[in-house]
Amino acid sequence: MTLLTDDQKMLQETAASFLREEGGPAKQLRPLRDRGCTDGFGDDLWSKFGELGLSAVAIPESHGGLGLGATEAALILEEIGRNLTPSPFLISSVVAARAIEGTAQADQWFPRILAGDATLAMAVDEGPRHDPGAIALQAKRQGNGFVLTGEKQFVIQGASADMIVTAARTDNGITLFAVPKGAAETENVALLDGSRAARLRFDNVALDADAVIGEVDGGLAPLTRALEAGRAGAAAELVGIAAGISAMTVDYLTQRKQFGRAIGEFQALQHRAAHLYGEIEIARAAALKAAQLLDADDPKAPLYVSVAKAKAADVARLATREGVQMHGGIGMTDEHDSGLFMKRAAVLEELFGDVFFHRERVAALSGY
Repeated sequence: MTLLTDDQKMLQETAASFLREEGGPAKQLRPLRDRGCTDGFGDDLWSKFGELGLSAVAIPESHGGLGLGATEAALILEEIGRNLTPSPFLISSVVAARAIEGTAQADQWFPRILAGDATLAMAVDEGPRHDPGAIALQAKRQGNGFVLTGEKQFVIQGASADMIVTAARTDNGITLFAVPKGAAETENVALLDGSRAARLRFDNVALDADAVIGEVDGGLAPLTRALEAGRAGAAAELVGIAAGISAMTVDYLTQRKQFGRAIGEFQALQHRAAHLYGEIEIARAAALKAAQLLDADDPKAPLYVSVAKAKAADVARLATREGVQMHGGIGMTDEHDSGLFMKRAAVLEELFGDVFFHRERVAALSGY
């Protein structure tokens, strides 16, 4: 695994400092959740992402971005996970940005993403599980444009997004469309972790030809590119979640006393903490390697991305479970942050394919 460059380390430190100060649960997640924020994230914090240049990381230099890649995005996303920061970074600056890259839509939306004053969403799945091969939303030609009919599920931040990159089936393949806010009938749903997702219903939604992203029937390549970036990014965020709750748990083990001793002195708990540390390091290595291979356009990148997503989800589940158990009764309360980590991990595991989806994909890509 290639070590981080000095520039990457500086970016990581900047993101860590910023999100530790501005993005923690007490300052962001809890207040947003408790007041029923319909966006699921704070506009002020998203604007600060733009001011710091974090939202520009994966956007090409030709459009004013930093022109970096999945590796740098992963470094930011690990810190987002570590601090449970509600943010549109993954979907807007990574996934949707990769989908519209190189198209006329990029000219329109990249400047607004860079400024932190617009968000994009990605509408792919239509059933209860991630399955991009089962896209059934129909886009039929009508005059100079198209009419969309069908439904989409689990569209993260879909109700608040200014534009939704929507995958639909056309005559000879998949086509991506830029669907403006409010064009589809929208049900805004609160997820387990307090974030928001939308169910979208397209009832003969008319779009003109300018709404086509790229080429008609040519949407599979940019869709795949976007999904791989999203899976790698979700893996990195899951690693951050695991690292965040692990650090909190180890701190608790050194402070909580029982029978006159810190409970971290008991060998059984030491073994569990050591095992968790090793698992987190393996997951971090897998997530970073997947991102690096994506940046290198390596043909093995899809395989490593699925390995990383499956491993990171497994480890995040282990870390959150161990965190709750080692904290004891207090870990079961809403007042304690351990449950927030567990809920966030559960949502991220489902995003862009759960453990079982990616295990099957690893087997298929390995020739089984």
